[in-house]
Amino acid sequence: MSDRIYNVLFLCTGNSARSILGEAILNREGKGRFRAFSAGSQPKGQVNPYAIRELDALGYATDGLSSKSWDVFSGAEAPQMDFIFTVCDSAAGEACPVWIGHPMTAHWGIEDPAAVEGSDADIQKAFAQAARFLKNRITAFINLPMASIDRMALERHLREIGSMEGSTGRSAS
Repeated sequence: MSDRIYNVLFLCTGNSARSILGEAILNREGKGRFRAFSAGSQPKGQVNPYAIRELDALGYATDGLSSKSWDVFSGAEAPQMDFIFTVCDSAAGEACPVWIGHPMTAHWGIEDPAAVEGSDADIQKAFAQAARFLKNRITAFINLPMASIDRMALERHLREIGSMEGSTGRSAS
């Protein structure tokens, strides 16, 4: 087994909901093998309280989660990413920074729970669904045989994961 820890960046436009969920879920589920981060092209500046509520309900750590620009991860002093996953269609279509090390990328689009209108219960249900879809993708991802799979096969698997239940239907980039 490799002692290597893979760095993963979840990107979304606002970095307040889906990318935050992905960061928290992967940091626990992939502990010791993966280190997750999140960022946005136009960060909201604060994490959506429903995202925090859902993560707390599921027992995920929320300390240190923050809404920040993807510029934080594009400089020479930033951790080098191995994987970058866009989780919203608008971020997938934006011109991203040039990432050091040419990480593997895939689009794992999920409907924006922060865009749901309705009762408190309706909104929380949308966040629970987004967290479930992300956890399913993350579980599939962390179970890939990283050490024994070639890059082309790994990229294909990453795209397939993006089309799992809850996919927004946008083709992988």
